[in-house]
Amino acid sequence: MASHPRPTSPHLQIYRRQLTSVLSILHRIAGIFLSVGILALIAWLVAAASSAEAFDQAQALAASIVGRTLLLLWTGAFFYHLLNGIRHLAWDAGWGFALTTTYRSGWAVLIGTVILTLAAWALGYWARGTV
Repeated sequence: MASHPRPTSPHLQIYRRQLTSVLSILHRIAGIFLSVGILALIAWLVAAASSAEAFDQAQALAASIVGRTLLLLWTGAFFYHLLNGIRHLAWDAGWGFALTTTYRSGWAVLIGTVILTLAAWALGYWARGTV
């Protein structure tokens, strides 16, 4: 058999990223990150149930720069996963498959995530009286 060069299928170095594929990957990453967040919440609850010293340590970790950054990221992941899940429910109902609608709803999910995350944090700081 003579060897003929055959075209290779597109791979990550050639394939142009699309909003829909990026949002799909982010949805999975957000779900995994939220699962890790649940473990952190459980650790915080166990510390609260254990002793005052353990709770103080957990609170100190949550109040640190690393803790607050993780909390901010978990808040963003929550709202992103929520909004993108609603988007997927709309798709399950048969709505939003047109390419323009898909891109509009994708951008709406991203913008809504930022707005809801910032609003939740602003409300949280306002409720604590630190704004």
